[in-house]
Amino acid sequence: MLPKTKSGAWLLKCTFTFLFLFNASAVNASPQQGEKTKDSNLSPKIFKMQKRAAIIDALLLDKLENTLPSLMRRSGIDMWVLISREYNEDPVLKTMLPATWINARRRTILVLFDNGKSVERYAVARYGVSNLFEKSWDKEKTPDQWQGLVGLIQSKNPKAIGINQSTHFALADGLTVTDKSEFVDALPSNLKSKVTSAENLAVAWLETRTAKEMQYYPALIKIGHNIIAKAFSNSVVKPGITSTDDVVWWLRNESRRLGLTNWFHPTVSIQRSDNESFDQLKAFSDRPAGQIIQRGDLLHVDFGVTYLRLNTDQQQHAYVLKAGETDAPDYLKQALKNGNRVQDIFTGEFALGRTGNEILKAAREKSITGGLKPAIYTHPIGYHGHAAGPTIGMWDAQGGVPVRGDYPLYENTAYSIELNAATFISQWNKEIRIMLEEEAFFDGKKVKYLDGRQTKFHLIK
Repeated sequence: MLPKTKSGAWLLKCTFTFLFLFNASAVNASPQQGEKTKDSNLSPKIFKMQKRAAIIDALLLDKLENTLPSLMRRSGIDMWVLISREYNEDPVLKTMLPATWINARRRTILVLFDNGKSVERYAVARYGVSNLFEKSWDKEKTPDQWQGLVGLIQSKNPKAIGINQSTHFALADGLTVTDKSEFVDALPSNLKSKVTSAENLAVAWLETRTAKEMQYYPALIKIGHNIIAKAFSNSVVKPGITSTDDVVWWLRNESRRLGLTNWFHPTVSIQRSDNESFDQLKAFSDRPAGQIIQRGDLLHVDFGVTYLRLNTDQQQHAYVLKAGETDAPDYLKQALKNGNRVQDIFTGEFALGRTGNEILKAAREKSITGGLKPAIYTHPIGYHGHAAGPTIGMWDAQGGVPVRGDYPLYENTAYSIELNAATFISQWNKEIRIMLEEEAFFDGKKVKYLDGRQTKFHLIK
């Protein structure tokens, strides 16, 4: 509490004046310009909840009808059984629920059966699951839900019954021990032998992006870019006053104000001309909190939002201009170019059927031969931020990742192109890292950034 003195009253008045101006400018001022942040407002339009629900359900129906059949045939599974209880949902099942179902209800069982021409969709559940799945259990006639499920399975006589069980892909391991035990116990012996892991099918469903989804995904990426541009501007950052935590919480509040959610807590960090050396572990988990942003600082943000069941994961940099400067120093701009070169080399190695570990090895070798110092840790993105699919390096596993890194690249998949390039800055007498992350789509032939990438620093005056 401030002392009740003239100076204390003056300080209190200044504090409230700053907070008022800080919040007002954060809402109304336009951002500094990055490569893909040309709008002063946060366009494109963010839909209201009812419109979002209609879009989500339309995208889901399209994917169930037009994409799932080929994925089931590719995986060799003609029946897929997904089982969840309320508040403990299988990650895959949750992506198949209608938009108005925030969670499963009681025990919800979804059955997908490929009859060779189309995929039939059933809900062995107390409640109908919208018009997406046909209700196929009458509790009054068959009180035991498991027997209702077994009856449906027997009527279809599948060759392989896939369940979501996986040792290496967490998102494909959503069937709980209890549900699996009770399900298998209910099956007659001739069906027990048909039960198999649906790992490849679950990963395929999660990683595959449809043409209709891709009509909306670039807009989401632009929204994320615009929020970052505003955060890295004088509307939010006042050098010598604003802390990194202030920017972090502005990002959280701004996301909510726009009707978006964050799938992880943002981070904002500083590299500057001091005796502090870069620590990879601190860069990802142990960042110092509440550092005051000063002129001459190189800022970094890691930020992601969720909208229409899709996610962003973006990392960019800003430079805080010193008095008399109009641009970032050339040595920092060269460091950013080094990061862009690593991006180009890396995405140039994407090829259909190539594994994550193969891409990682080739990209690192080419980057190092070219005089760069890369670290690559790219992941799929879509329904989840760290999504299912090939893991292409981890920051602490640059030699490759067993099993998940051996998963191949398929067409129509999206990735967070996440990596960094280290550059020694003689003017600072230290090595810095340009840490970049941008969403891109792989169509089977080439990689395309969904809303460009950062090639110029955001500038804070």
